[in-house]
Amino acid sequence: MAQELSYILVTPYTIAKSRTGGVIARLLSRVDLEFVGAQLFAPTAEFAQEYAASVAATYEGSAPRGGELMHDYILRSFSPSGGRKHRVLMLLFRGKDAFKQLSDIAGPLYSEEVHLESITGETIRDTYADFVTSPEDPKKVVYYEPAVLTPRTRETARIHMKMIMDFIRDEPTVIENMIYPDPDKIERTLVIIKPDNWRFASSRPGTIIDMFSRTGLRIISCKVQQMSLSQALEFYGPVRDVLKKKLSPIYGRKAKDVLEREFDVVCSDDVLQSLTSSLGEELALDQFYQIVEFMTGRRPDTCPVDEYDYPGTVKSMVLIYEGKDAVNKIREVLGPTDPTKAPGGTVRREFGQNIMVNTAHASDAPENAVREMKVVRINENSCYSIMKNYLEQ
Repeated sequence: MAQELSYILVTPYTIAKSRTGGVIARLLSRVDLEFVGAQLFAPTAEFAQEYAASVAATYEGSAPRGGELMHDYILRSFSPSGGRKHRVLMLLFRGKDAFKQLSDIAGPLYSEEVHLESITGETIRDTYADFVTSPEDPKKVVYYEPAVLTPRTRETARIHMKMIMDFIRDEPTVIENMIYPDPDKIERTLVIIKPDNWRFASSRPGTIIDMFSRTGLRIISCKVQQMSLSQALEFYGPVRDVLKKKLSPIYGRKAKDVLEREFDVVCSDDVLQSLTSSLGEELALDQFYQIVEFMTGRRPDTCPVDEYDYPGTVKSMVLIYEGKDAVNKIREVLGPTDPTKAPGGTVRREFGQNIMVNTAHASDAPENAVREMKVVRINENSCYSIMKNYLEQ
């Protein structure tokens, strides 16, 4: 059967309440689909009106007032308020019956009656949605928050994706919808949830995002990326010189010790220097290439140069966080580079394996965050192209 593409929208309220990680964790661990794209966008009033009307017109539930309820909800929560736009997160999934799998894990949009005892926590809406009716009139909905929105059929998915695709085409991928009282104190920092979290279906990426939410920082950009060799070489360029300076002498001394032990000789300082500048530097470079391979799935020394700009073979997720002291707050939750030295409760202590396979990267300074955002091309996102290519099939 042909691979289907469908979407889930995480609502502004769910994002504001820092429930994004929990939603992503549920999706990644419960659906048999490939997670191919993520993008934050800020709807205009015009988009909210168009999308609300389309959702109402294509409503597929059995409740007579369901379409009207969804229309009013989208119009109210997606439209800017007080001149400020709100964040919506789109997640794209591809696979067999994508729309059905996503709608099943999202849960029903509307129910005539919701009893506390009937909530199982199995679906996303069981856990994160709210549906409150009037005690006097059970048919009157007092408060409704669906947590996520997703289509139930292939046809509806195509209609909505065309609408979303046309909107995000020229929209910024970094959301700037906040006016801070002390803007000079606001920082941005970059986080990469590394490839070791994506090797098999797991809630780990969502759990990591959930752990970062304790900082109180705002996510203002998000993308799924397959880092190219060119990007990785530039991104980790500063690490290359550090490894050379730090590891070359260590490898040189180890080589000297082996030679002296195996051949029962005493190596001079000149020999040590020669070993350091030759074998030591080569082994240090190999360590650097291992980092690049881990992040891209390819080694620079075995890949043709004309393929350096090709997307890598492994996946990662890039997020931008914003707020006061953002760099330090994220790094405190992340923990030190070596997971064995990380305090309990940090991301690397929970999920890291060693210095290289350590779950996530975070910028170590605001100026480095700016450099790293440029390298990963945070202002570019593949979601538009993914939807366009699918809809043109």
